[in-house]
Amino acid sequence: MAAGLDGLEAMVTHTATGKGMTPKWVFTTRGWSQEDWDAATGRLRERGLLDAAGELTERGVALREEIERETDRLDRAPYEHLGAEGVARLTALGGAFAHAAVTAGAYPADLLGKA
Repeated sequence: MAAGLDGLEAMVTHTATGKGMTPKWVFTTRGWSQEDWDAATGRLRERGLLDAAGELTERGVALREEIERETDRLDRAPYEHLGAEGVARLTALGGAFAHAAVTAGAYPADLLGKA
């Protein structure tokens, strides 16, 4: 919201980075429709954040980078509390958990990306 995006516009721009959920899973898990997605995409194109192919423009990339920086800034306190050693341990544990979940098939192969 602080970046001037509604929830779906944020999701569309995140998906355009290749790191967000694919539209199929956005529709399935979040309840938005193709029409909603298309309308959000149109708004983002009008604002110069997406190009005709649905890729982030320079402005779109800069906005996503700004959003990620601000997110990092806002969630910094718990990591500072843990310290470098604690963050390293948390990262190792989280990475192992995520790897085990993916290996076990907990997430569909087409969950993330631009497709």
